Amino acid sequence: MVLIAQVIGTIYGLLAVVFGAFGAHILKKTFTSDQLTSFETGVKYQMYHAMVLLMLSFNLNLSTPLQKYMIFAFIVGTVLFSFSIYGLCLTSLKGKKWKFLGPITPLGGLLLVTGWALLFYYFIKSFV
Repeated sequence: MVLIAQVIGTIYGLLAVVFGAFGAHILKKTFTSDQLTSFETGVKYQMYHAMVLLMLSFNLNLSTPLQKYMIFAFIVGTVLFSFSIYGLCLTSLKGKKWKFLGPITPLGGLLLVTGWALLFYYFIKSFV
């Protein structure tokens, strides 16, 4: 599980830099300010969670069920949250916004919140 978190964290980080540059240099000319802000939100959350995955993978052994669920929530939540935002923004450029992605974004956000809640529980479980 450690290697999976490290590989996916690295891929998320790499793609966040690429997508951020793409947004800043190419999409900036075609997106509205609202679309650009949404796209940037996806990039930021992707990078934040890339760093979380890397930090956790280097500091925890990720072998307990709690740790595995936490990592799963961060990995899947990031895909659902950030990539649904990218899809919504990019498809709206051609006037054919993929509206089915709309409900996926909050589901991804819920998984990210779940990952953070599990991390919080991991830290306080010895006191409870």
